[in-house]
Amino acid sequence: MQSIYALHQSQSGDLEKEEKFLFYSLENIQDLYLVMISTLLELKKMEEVFLHKSSLKHLVTSEERNPNKKFINNKVIHLLSESNHITISLENRKIDNWEIHDDYIQLLLRLIKESDLYAKYMSTRDNNFEEDKQFVLDIFTEIIVPNEKLYDYLEDSKLTWIDDIPLVNTEIIKQLKTIKEHAEIRMPRLYKDVDDKDFAKNLFRKTVLNEKDLAKQYLDKTPNWDSERIAEVDTIILKMAICEFLKFPSIPVKVTINEYLEVAKEYSTPKSSIFINGILDNLVKEYQSNNTLLKTGRGLM
Repeated sequence: MQSIYALHQSQSGDLEKEEKFLFYSLENIQDLYLVMISTLLELKKMEEVFLHKSSLKHLVTSEERNPNKKFINNKVIHLLSESNHITISLENRKIDNWEIHDDYIQLLLRLIKESDLYAKYMSTRDNNFEEDKQFVLDIFTEIIVPNEKLYDYLEDSKLTWIDDIPLVNTEIIKQLKTIKEHAEIRMPRLYKDVDDKDFAKNLFRKTVLNEKDLAKQYLDKTPNWDSERIAEVDTIILKMAICEFLKFPSIPVKVTINEYLEVAKEYSTPKSSIFINGILDNLVKEYQSNNTLLKTGRGLM
């Protein structure tokens, strides 16, 4: 939707250029995942350095001489740091954000160590996998994810990340919840398969190349609206939804409607979802009555 909108705004008609940016922005989701997962790795490294420096002080306390290493020995963070797949991905994609901006890691580490979560966790010295996992989940969801300074940094780093942050954080939380002891941790795949990737390209191209015909489908369904008064984002959403109705027979109608209503709620005006839902509902009834809606598979209507 954003790529089609950008194509409209540029008025260049350069379909290939915008398609390349579409896939560039999708690939950047993986970078964001690595940036977020690496906060946990960098927190451990920074605390290790702190404990080591503390032990070298001239006047060292008993606690500094024999510190509680439960945090740096956290079994889940250890699994992440030992993951060849994540390590190689960090190197190949040149993810070094926290080496350059370690002040964010310092901030997060301070907030963690000041928290009740940390005090409770560090009240013992022995590592237990389930407790370690819950602690990592808690600091990620309650301290790292909600941090406004971190969010602002991510938003400023790459334009496309602002929409991907909730998606990536949700995926990491889901992954942390399902981690098993001694398991090999891998970065989630961006696409399920080749068809999944092709869908993004085909939806973009089929919508753009058939915009005039797709627009004709809904124009007479808006008698109380001048077409020029309909928000441009709404017209794009309608065209994409109609494109899925007519040109993607394997996608259930209900899935298409629900997805685009969510997009409208997120990106368009407060009343857009109601407006779009009414048009799509009327179109589906019309398509069903004249057998225009050709969906394959069971339960796709």
